[in-house]
Amino acid sequence: MSGDAINLVTLALRARLETALTRSTVPGTVFVGPLDDADASGAALILFLYRIAANVSLRNSEHTVVNSTPPPTVFRNSLPLDLYYLVTVGTSPGESEEALLIALGFAMQELQANPVLNGASINHQVVNVSLEPLTTDESSRIWNLFPTANYRTSIAYLATPVWIDPERPTVDGSRVMEDRLRAGELARPEVPL
Repeated sequence: MSGDAINLVTLALRARLETALTRSTVPGTVFVGPLDDADASGAALILFLYRIAANVSLRNSEHTVVNSTPPPTVFRNSLPLDLYYLVTVGTSPGESEEALLIALGFAMQELQANPVLNGASINHQVVNVSLEPLTTDESSRIWNLFPTANYRTSIAYLATPVWIDPERPTVDGSRVMEDRLRAGELARPEVPL
């Protein structure tokens, strides 16, 4: 992926949540942004990226991207990330709390049934989405960032790996076709006796 990888994954995740809303009885949209944003009013679900961390197991790994024609593109010095999202029940006008919880259930069902984000929308990369445990303390810390927002039912998801690649792939040197180094007796200068 490129420098816009975080945005592309966020948009792909929002699209999946919106697909889930079409199957629920709750009309509405998915708002991407802070929990206390005035524009979030009326959204059925709110998607908030609350944490970005380096993926420990993929650090210092090459990122190989398979192309439609060989050879694959290899990026060295890529940054693999884990993105942590909070999915929160919104405040859709005229909808009861129960209806909004049903919408959240459909969203969870959608992500559990197909936990892989991939395709042209995220540069043909594969990103896995999984439910992330959210302790009461961590949830409290997140909600304390927004003192004017009332607490709403929330769940956390992890999207990984999200690769931030260098602008250009690694270019390997040309192959050595012939080795002209000499070793052993032939490499010693002649010494007159």
